Amino acid sequence: MAKNIDWSSLGFGYIKTDWRYVANYKDGQWDEGALTEDGTITMSECAGVLQYAQTCFEGLKAYTTKDGKIVCFRPDLNAERMIDSCERLIMPTFPKERFIEAVKRVVEANKEWVPPYGSGASLYLRPFMFGYDSVIGVKPASEYQFRIFATPVGPYFKGGVKPLTVRISDYDRAAPRGTGHVKAGLNYAMSLYAITDAHEKGFDENIYPDSATRTYIEETGGANIIFVTKDGTVVTPKSDTILPSITRRSLMYVAEHVLGMKVEQRKVRVDELSDFVECGLCGTAAVISPVGKIVDHGKEIVYGMEDMGPVIKKLYHTLRGIQMGEIEAPEGWIETICE
Repeated sequence: MAKNIDWSSLGFGYIKTDWRYVANYKDGQWDEGALTEDGTITMSECAGVLQYAQTCFEGLKAYTTKDGKIVCFRPDLNAERMIDSCERLIMPTFPKERFIEAVKRVVEANKEWVPPYGSGASLYLRPFMFGYDSVIGVKPASEYQFRIFATPVGPYFKGGVKPLTVRISDYDRAAPRGTGHVKAGLNYAMSLYAITDAHEKGFDENIYPDSATRTYIEETGGANIIFVTKDGTVVTPKSDTILPSITRRSLMYVAEHVLGMKVEQRKVRVDELSDFVECGLCGTAAVISPVGKIVDHGKEIVYGMEDMGPVIKKLYHTLRGIQMGEIEAPEGWIETICE
């Protein structure tokens, strides 16, 4: 039975739930891992994560579907992306099968915290790993901890969809041959100054151009970008420094193979933004957040400040329908936790 919570009043924040998963890496191998009720972490003041930011994370959700099942959406891709992040940061990889099993154990142990179908809320899962032992010289840690905690989160769009106003940022998100393509904590730390500055100036987010030439669109501080052309083609930027969003990849598959749309992944120039008719930011939290206006140093590109555009709305409702069990999912997309 679900917890007695006003699910519709939840925001996107941390609420401690009953159980989390912890595994430790020492002497070249992972221990068996276990669920624990202890939500605190005790470590050395000289821990690698505290000194040199050796940490990465993932984000995914568990839902209650229309037929009452508790499921997760494509956790295998989160496992694979975390492996890529760990390899780039010289951290031990957590095996894909163990990652999925740990996700399932955390959701099942906290099933009373999974919001009911139709509430708009979900159980957000945060897998993360960090360097645990003392490191004073600049080098990788030798001991690591992998954890997953869960927290219920409310519907992203409270009071309806409000298209975002975003700006082209003067700051850089990631450099060529850097870490923009992995989910490293340090990437997000570097975006905090820019997002705080954006909010102070009345913008919801930053869009970052490529740092080498500043002529191509990449992504925002926390989401990939999708555009729609006048002829209904769905376009997403292509770059080696963009994080491979699981939501974006799923949306592009839905557009092409479920809805029969034309899709393109290609370089998108800053000076062609006015050629598009719709724009959205995609990620785990909201699936797609519509962009109503992009401001490029005083020049405004307006896509519509009233609602989602028709193509982005169709993509949003189709993917949400798949996640909620209202539309048949492509094979392998839904991991059932509890019947």
